[in-house]
Amino acid sequence: MSDEEHHFESKADAGASKTYPQQAGTIRKNGYIVIKNRPCKVVEVSTSKTGKHGHAKCHFVGIDIFNGKKLEDIVPSSHNCDVPHVTRTDYQLIDISEDGFLSLLTENGSTKDDLRLPTDDALLGQIKDGFAEGKDLVVTAMCSMGEEQICALKDIGPK
Repeated sequence: MSDEEHHFESKADAGASKTYPQQAGTIRKNGYIVIKNRPCKVVEVSTSKTGKHGHAKCHFVGIDIFNGKKLEDIVPSSHNCDVPHVTRTDYQLIDISEDGFLSLLTENGSTKDDLRLPTDDALLGQIKDGFAEGKDLVVTAMCSMGEEQICALKDIGPK
């Protein structure tokens, strides 16, 4: 036996993938797909007939779920596409810091301080106005592929 101590530095996550494969022909409108390494919500799907080389092709039009940009991709319907794992989590708003970060209360009672105010002006205004009025606000954060952003707001009454 050796008397040395071993220290392992872990720089990885739990090994869970950010995406999972799904056959292109089974992806429908309002589903999710990865286009150009960005998680997108599918807004339009069209399928072409099999051509001379035998593959029907799916034409996907998606909107990036974080920045709203429109992206397109064409994939043979029998091939696999990456589909992002998308989760939505509700947090209660505690405070808004000077540098634009939110202090949020999680389900288990701990605080989360690493989410920025949203870039969407309408949502940003609603959050700031509601907080200034002293309302009890719950924000919904969407998380996918290592990114997290606030996408919705609920007013649960005055404090």
